Amino acid sequence: MVSGPQADLFHPGETCWRVETADRVALLLDSSAYFSAALSAMRRAKRSIMLLGWGFDPRTRLRPDPSGEERGPDEIGHLLRKLSQERPELDIHVLIWKSALPVAASQHFFPHRARKWFTGTRVNFQLDASVPFGACHHQKVLVIDDALAFCGGGDFGVDRWDSTAHLDQDRRRIMPGGAEHAPRHEVMMMLDGHAARALGDLARERWRTSQECQTLPPPPPGLATGADPWPTFVQPRFRNVRVAIARTQPAWRGRPEVRETEALHLKAIAQARRTIYLENQYFTSVIVGQALVERLMEPDGPEVVLVSTLHSPSYFDRWTMDRTRWRLVERLKRADRHGRFRAFSPHTEEGHPIIVHSKTTIIDDRVLRVGSTNLNHRSAGFDTECDVALEVAQGDAAGAAAVLGFRAHLLGHYLGIGAAAVAAAIEQHGGVGAAIDALDTGRPRRLAPLPRVMMGPLAAVVAAYHLGDPVSPADSWRPLMRQKRLSPYERALDEAAAASGQEAKIHN
Repeated sequence: MVSGPQADLFHPGETCWRVETADRVALLLDSSAYFSAALSAMRRAKRSIMLLGWGFDPRTRLRPDPSGEERGPDEIGHLLRKLSQERPELDIHVLIWKSALPVAASQHFFPHRARKWFTGTRVNFQLDASVPFGACHHQKVLVIDDALAFCGGGDFGVDRWDSTAHLDQDRRRIMPGGAEHAPRHEVMMMLDGHAARALGDLARERWRTSQECQTLPPPPPGLATGADPWPTFVQPRFRNVRVAIARTQPAWRGRPEVRETEALHLKAIAQARRTIYLENQYFTSVIVGQALVERLMEPDGPEVVLVSTLHSPSYFDRWTMDRTRWRLVERLKRADRHGRFRAFSPHTEEGHPIIVHSKTTIIDDRVLRVGSTNLNHRSAGFDTECDVALEVAQGDAAGAAAVLGFRAHLLGHYLGIGAAAVAAAIEQHGGVGAAIDALDTGRPRRLAPLPRVMMGPLAAVVAAYHLGDPVSPADSWRPLMRQKRLSPYERALDEAAAASGQEAKIHN
């Protein structure tokens, strides 16, 4: 619980790596906004472009325009080649996870094939395999001149672009082979100031550890006047705010384990007063689930609202993540004795599922967090992750309004209405879940409750042992060890569900 008026959330070495100041912060809703801003920023780069990613396809169009009126190359591969040719003083470094072949095959063997795009150019493109077998580098960070940085869940892939309209058919979502990919929701944070330079430090350290201790110097501070890479068409939502950078790093080859992203989630959940809003691709962590159940069992605790995909795009994730998520959601529902937990999946106007790739957390009107971290076990200790979070100072009414305004904007874009209508409904009905029910009255629903799924014997085994979702390298190929480590949280969830069911019988 919160100690005093407002307990401090950011503690370097515990819940984050560093806390820095950003002069400006913007939230980019869906990849159309991210890609446009990234295109503008890279075109303005003077000395350095650094990109970390899970995936990368050089054919990705940053501003798809079926009319062909967009000036200049908008495929990221062509753009980087062109910039390297025109600006010999510009250093371009791209570091992407060296994905396992089954994953690469699902991406037309990118990013491996991307090497050929940059052969003979000054673009330094490298694949990073410096993680335990079965783990992945999942950080998504783009840094321009150490003056501007992007961090969130977005990669440059041919199946990633979408607008906030999430249209049922959109020619701008056409992939190189001619097929149209599914609607997809994403959030990125764009920031500048000391926070951007800190993300540059993170990217350079990652490069050093992956490329045989090759050290990259930072770009010189104080670039020429007029070199501000901030896109002129993006308005900041926050100014002069503290930003924490939180990481996940597995214990591997002498590098210590870092679980800052999980610690930040747990502490933020414990301090929530009214609303915990979670957007996440996956939701399987019983550690996070148990923390949420503790708050749901409190008579005056916060409501918990989860927005996640109806089902994952890949069959592997449907078996490993989706079944386990539905099991955790059902346990939270059973433990929710006060009726404050809701789980939704977004749909287009015609009822097609929208892929939720965003990893966004909003706690009350105080904390806004965006990053690459999923709410599963592997994101907390097996893969590498990077999140950025801002905390509104006590008494900062404008900052608090900006946090709530973005939450309303998120919900409004799903529902097809304005943020003001969402904010008014939350105020009128006393909560986010009740407001969604009041606003989403059409058929099919735009934010539909996650349905219950029947678990077959095989799916039950996958969920019980959290197959595909290691806690750390130590249990990555030892499901019995993983089950033993997670069993205290499993028992706590089951006991909470049983206690809530018993209390419901007494009251009935």
